[in-house]
Amino acid sequence: MVFRDLLRDTTRTLFAHKLRTLLTMFGIAWGIVSITLMVAAGEGLRVGQAKVAESFARDVMIVFAGRTSLQVGGLKAGRRVQWTATDHLAIQPQAPSCGYVMPELGQTAPVRSAYNSGSLTVTGSMPDFAWIRSIPVGEGRYPDWDDERDARRVALLGSDAKKQLFGGREALGETIRVGDFPYTVVGVGRHKEQDSSYDGADINKVFVPFSAILRDFPNKPPALPNSVDRLLVTPRSVADHEACKGELRRALGRIHQFDPHDEEAAHIWDTVEEAKAFRTMTDGMKYFLGAVGIATLFIGGIGVMNVMLVAVRERTREIGVRKALGATRRSIVRQFVVETLLVVFVSGGSGLAVAYGLCALVNLLPMPQFFAGLLPTWSSGLLAFALLGTVAVLAAVYPARRAASIDPIEALRWEAGG
Repeated sequence: MVFRDLLRDTTRTLFAHKLRTLLTMFGIAWGIVSITLMVAAGEGLRVGQAKVAESFARDVMIVFAGRTSLQVGGLKAGRRVQWTATDHLAIQPQAPSCGYVMPELGQTAPVRSAYNSGSLTVTGSMPDFAWIRSIPVGEGRYPDWDDERDARRVALLGSDAKKQLFGGREALGETIRVGDFPYTVVGVGRHKEQDSSYDGADINKVFVPFSAILRDFPNKPPALPNSVDRLLVTPRSVADHEACKGELRRALGRIHQFDPHDEEAAHIWDTVEEAKAFRTMTDGMKYFLGAVGIATLFIGGIGVMNVMLVAVRERTREIGVRKALGATRRSIVRQFVVETLLVVFVSGGSGLAVAYGLCALVNLLPMPQFFAGLLPTWSSGLLAFALLGTVAVLAAVYPARRAASIDPIEALRWEAGG
């Protein structure tokens, strides 16, 4: 029997039992849809969280000064610790695993334009702050190193701060009064979504050079005049994260004379750890949901096997006649394997098409903040096909062997007696 005739015979057999074939195919298709959608949902959650986290900062540790809880040398516990404007210069050589170490100082101040005014947060740091803290520039520029070196009174306005001060008017090049000091607007930030912060949303802030804010708006007593609110630190890579954190604590301990293990003296908000924890949670959800889909797929495979075994029983006489006419064991096995593979791969391909179509439709809808949509991946597609092939082989081999092992004389006698 040539393959074309075999395929025609197989198709005719399957159409003769439409309902049974469709129900069997539905089980396989549903398994493929389940795997694809569940893995896509887990990937969408992971990507969505990563985007939200990056809108706040890129793998940054925010280090706040506190009070000592441990004695060191002759110094008592409970002593107040304050970071200073030069700490980052002393820390950097002692923390080779850290990529950036920079100070940040923020003050709430009255800000006025020629059109409106408001009480806004004024933040000062180094130019690299814009990249580390994901401050997107919509117009103009962020204060640069020349501005920092000369302590120029220039500012970038957050998108909402610009609206409050200027409405729909042009802001670039305009002068604003920050407290009693005139600042020139050199940039306007682009709107961004932000789910967390330590001192308010970035879109409501005014960003200025660190040297300018330290001169114009230093911390008030009892704080030191050159003190800063916090230090921002990033590892050179995620792999250097723990080493960077350890070097940072040891350097701060030496500079400010506290135990490096004293977490009360130096409290670290670690966005890297938060991202790792969330990644672990989303990966666990993805694997669990994928396992549910795999179980569904294999249950569908068992259904295919049962259907093929029933087909072997119903076609006992046909098999006996074919073998009596000279059909080989190999041709009988091939016929039932082809039937099974046709059922499994047609239903599996349909399931993949439906799953990817559903993903595309869902992704047309507006998504919540932490969810990037249903994102099927090549790995999930390849996994689905690999599992599909495994199910097909397992579902085909046993029924085919049963069919090929039928004795033609006994088959004809059994059918006639039935």
